[in-house]
Amino acid sequence: MDLDEIRAEALARIEASAEVSSLEENRVHYLGKTGVITALLHGLGDVDPEARPVAGAGINAAKRSIQEAIDKRRIELDNEQIQSELMSQALDVSLPGRKGYRGSLHPVTQTLARIEEIFIGAGYDVVDGPEIEDDYHNFEALNMPSNHPARAMHDTFYLTSGMVLRTHTSPVQVRVMENQKPPIRVICPGRVYRRDSDLTHSPMFHQVEGLVVDKGINFGDLKGTVTEFIHRFFEQELDVRFRPSYFPFTEPSAEVDVMGADGWREVMGCGMVHPNVLSMSGIDPDEYSGFAFGFGGDRLATLFFDVQDLRMFFDNDLRFLKQFA
Repeated sequence: MDLDEIRAEALARIEASAEVSSLEENRVHYLGKTGVITALLHGLGDVDPEARPVAGAGINAAKRSIQEAIDKRRIELDNEQIQSELMSQALDVSLPGRKGYRGSLHPVTQTLARIEEIFIGAGYDVVDGPEIEDDYHNFEALNMPSNHPARAMHDTFYLTSGMVLRTHTSPVQVRVMENQKPPIRVICPGRVYRRDSDLTHSPMFHQVEGLVVDKGINFGDLKGTVTEFIHRFFEQELDVRFRPSYFPFTEPSAEVDVMGADGWREVMGCGMVHPNVLSMSGIDPDEYSGFAFGFGGDRLATLFFDVQDLRMFFDNDLRFLKQFA
């Protein structure tokens, strides 16, 4: 087989290559170390010296044409493979788009913001304090003696240092009275901790406590404030009742219920600040009086959003939380 026949055969086989692997086989067959063209180049030493230049030029020309055909066919095969992959991965533009969900505030956060807005509008300041408290501010300054049931291990999280996780935000009120002269009008929202967990209680929950101290403050002021807040919060004039109760830091004390669809529901505790609490905070109880109230922000959220199990707020189930977005 002469050189022209070899080149023609090689070009035909290259053009007929349907895959990169068969094209590579043809390249090795003709241009590899033991290929047909390579063998012809190695055989030039046996050619007559006068004819050798012409023979060498012809073999090199054939080699170039074969290599160019291989390169061209490789590009074509690569393009065909790309087109095949694109066709297999083609987008179905008729498919509905994926809906993006916008984040929103947690329902408890929404409730706390709503509470703060109401009281700020009534001239109250919003203050906070440490969640890890000392015994004095959490208990003693609030007229709780050492044998008071609230100090029991089953109610309070005690730390090895002797500090406690605050059981209410009342210590913030004490700190305010210690550092600010009357008139005082504040609310103290924040996380508090108690060893309790059921449908209406959580070991960690949010509490909002309010404090007003000034000259001439009486129980009528307390009732008016609490009633007006409840009406504004629930956006309707619900029936409100005050039941006599007991808290060591207020006297007299009361618990507040609102009438709902299923009857009376407790929403908060309140009372007139005990004279001992005022005096221990450096305020003269003969000159000033005050009232305090406290309620769970999480519990108000369950009432406002009609949620039966308080723990659902903390399960982080997006299917549940998206309802309040």
